[in-house]
Amino acid sequence: MNTSRAACIAALAGMAVLGAESRVNAQTTAADFYKGKSITILVGSSAGGGYDTWARLIARYMSKHTPGNPNFLVSNMPGAGSNLAANYIYNVAPKDGTFVGAIYGGAPLEPLIGKTPVKHDPSKTQYLGSANDDVYVCVARKDAAVQKFADLMTKELVVGASNSSSTADFPAVLNATLGTKFKLVLGYPGSREISLAADKQEVNGACGLAWPSVSVTNPGWFGPNGTMRVLAQTHVKGHPDLNKEGVPNAMSFAKTDEERQALELFFSQEVFGRPYVLAPEVPRDRVEALQKAFMETLADPELLADAKRANFDVNPVSGPDVAALIAKAYAAPKSVVERVKKALDTAY
Repeated sequence: MNTSRAACIAALAGMAVLGAESRVNAQTTAADFYKGKSITILVGSSAGGGYDTWARLIARYMSKHTPGNPNFLVSNMPGAGSNLAANYIYNVAPKDGTFVGAIYGGAPLEPLIGKTPVKHDPSKTQYLGSANDDVYVCVARKDAAVQKFADLMTKELVVGASNSSSTADFPAVLNATLGTKFKLVLGYPGSREISLAADKQEVNGACGLAWPSVSVTNPGWFGPNGTMRVLAQTHVKGHPDLNKEGVPNAMSFAKTDEERQALELFFSQEVFGRPYVLAPEVPRDRVEALQKAFMETLADPELLADAKRANFDVNPVSGPDVAALIAKAYAAPKSVVERVKKALDTAY
């Protein structure tokens, strides 16, 4: 072996050792900091809801996966579609890694396509990850005139909707982008009330419902003897179970590249459906330690058992993957962003 080659190999080996030592030191540094401390998960919704329940489940198990085993607490700050909590994490909360925000999937896109004034920059926010990748669907009663998604291009479907929610935004975006004929009946407090309205035939369906939730909370809706059918999935990739059943993806109905890009931008919020965030100033070693702990927590057998009992769909997305999706959304062409914003204006 010549001298230069030997020197190169030695240098590479030294770099590998330094890299390993750096990772160990990062864990040690985080462990030293977090030992004896508490981490608060600030939930951007009220107590008792799905996001709050998710946060409390994660808090129950995350301590044992976090260096230093800090205590985890859960607090609530509802308002402005979780943007109140996102603003607090970004501007007010300690920047040392002791405050984590659990916010709605739509909050990171609010500054881009929404109207709510915000004081946080999702492109600078740091992400632990997302607890799951939600898949939203459009459903119709089996006795409605609309029996498949293609029917919506020529026939009207009356759907229940809540103000400032996915049940209003998703059908509005589909109407404006693909030319579907959803007729929104606004004013229902939430998905539970929309479900009851569909059962009583006040409305003929809904769009923007999370499949992992609605398939559990409405067991009599689906299957051979059910009262409802799934018309389409509104998601970038779709749910494995629905894909196997041949339920179409709304994106497949896009006729132009711009229509497809607009839907992809809007649907991206489902992939990071339950994001957990940190302020930009949190030291990198603590961010990496918490990112690792987050993913380990969501693979914890005890958590998975609890999630199964609660009918939670656990499909986590890593922090770097969430950050990449956010960056891609904010890099969308201006014409595509404006198209989505105008589509959302038609919801109200």
